[in-house]
Amino acid sequence: MSAMRATTTTIGCALLLAACGGSSTQQTSAAVPVTTPAGTTTSATPTTTSTASTTTTSTTTGSVAVPPPCLTADFALRFLGQEGATGHGEVGFALRNTSAHECLTYGYPGILFLDKAGNALPTNPTHTTIDFFGTTTETELAVLPGASVSFRLGVSHGAASPIGCTTAYGLQVIAPDDTATTRTTIPQGIYECGGGATVSPLQPAETAFSQ
Repeated sequence: MSAMRATTTTIGCALLLAACGGSSTQQTSAAVPVTTPAGTTTSATPTTTSTASTTTTSTTTGSVAVPPPCLTADFALRFLGQEGATGHGEVGFALRNTSAHECLTYGYPGILFLDKAGNALPTNPTHTTIDFFGTTTETELAVLPGASVSFRLGVSHGAASPIGCTTAYGLQVIAPDDTATTRTTIPQGIYECGGGATVSPLQPAETAFSQ
């Protein structure tokens, strides 16, 4: 009876070792494709490459989220200041992102001069990257919550002739991708003639206005 148990135990262990050996060989082959025969490697390589490519594409597409365009409602308009030189006035304004999300903006804001009562004054804007005060660039800007973009106006003081000149005490602005408006006051006013003004494209932070 002891001999039969010993024989049975020996056979069981032999079978168990054979099974483990087969499993170990398969795992090594799958983990290291280079060591498998040429036929096996050729068959496994396209499958592995295809799976990796599909996974990468899916992950990239799912993780990229393009911020929405900045709307006027996302911004708070602020007067930065003004400088004058040889009959030319430079006036700076900032738009701060007061929303809870990042947004994208590009180009030129719409403007309208206002009198003390908030009524519209004649306004003839000219969009330009080159004005009396220097050069700016047209650049798409990503505006984080709390961050600002800026632009400047160039006006003529018309010292030689006051005809057609007036003082603007406020400015109405429209964000480039919107039709809604926002306003701010100009404490000392802008003396401008004929409603003409150059308008710079939006710039990062408050860099549009050189103090």
